[in-house]
Amino acid sequence: MNRRQALTIAAAALAAPRFSVAQETRPNRPVTLLVPFAAGGSNDVVARLAAPVLEARLGQPFVIENRPGGGGSLGMGAVARARPDGSMFLISSASNHVFHPLVSGDLGYDPRETLPAVAMMVDVPNVIAATPGLGVSTVQELIAKARATPGGLSFGSSGVGTSNHLAGELFRLRTGLDLTHVPYRGGGPAINDLIAGTVPIAFMNLPTVAPPASDGRVKILAVCTADRVSIRPDIPTVTEQGVPDYAVRSWTGLFAPRGTPAPIIERFSVAMREALASDVVKSRLVAIGSEPLWMSPEDTNAFVRQEFDRWAPVVRAAGITTQG
Repeated sequence: MNRRQALTIAAAALAAPRFSVAQETRPNRPVTLLVPFAAGGSNDVVARLAAPVLEARLGQPFVIENRPGGGGSLGMGAVARARPDGSMFLISSASNHVFHPLVSGDLGYDPRETLPAVAMMVDVPNVIAATPGLGVSTVQELIAKARATPGGLSFGSSGVGTSNHLAGELFRLRTGLDLTHVPYRGGGPAINDLIAGTVPIAFMNLPTVAPPASDGRVKILAVCTADRVSIRPDIPTVTEQGVPDYAVRSWTGLFAPRGTPAPIIERFSVAMREALASDVVKSRLVAIGSEPLWMSPEDTNAFVRQEFDRWAPVVRAAGITTQG
């Protein structure tokens, strides 16, 4: 190599584009939204609704990857280990992001530190539902029925450590009822057994319960949120019906690997806010029984920490664990 060739190569190297935060706010590759559950669940539906709107706003292709397993921990771990370059994000829920870590013990990382928030996305109301054969229409009638039933009643949920399970345990603690948890492998099997009367009551997400409730196959007694929800203002809350200090909310948010540059997080957070405000996404979310609930990265991080603080004592008091 002669001197002129060497100088030419050196000049080209100096002129070549280098890694910068500004450039990395728009990586030239598809963005993966990793859903830590199987296709068809509420997290997956939210991801697939938001992806095309995000594509249009950010000018990048989006890919949905489902990686179920371990109560959502398999997919969470994959994002926690991913490169913090804006090419992979986690679509996470209360069940896998807060409740599963609390009931399963040490994951090897703390989601509060390892998976910083990009945005809160959706609020998914939990409800108490009963089989019509139980003969109850209100929470107070349910409480009376449970107290009059030898051995109490059983309640179904979509699995150990889910928001539905915790909703049932909190109800048991607040009312002092003798309730036995019957976990299922997802909301589908649980609602099928509720319809059949195999379990008398279930704590479920509204999107799962709404279809069979509309034709009378199950009866919704209350929403588990602190206030009535705008999409079904006719359903009273648990607290309205005499159970104090009771509120459970399921949610879906967007999270990134630790170390993702702040400009990337901000850019995707703003894009998600715009996506959730679009008429097409809002209408579809309401149609499946969910509400858009955008929060900033800072507010979402604070909310997740509050969730851990709120639910840790409930998990301890209820003795919930997946170990042993």
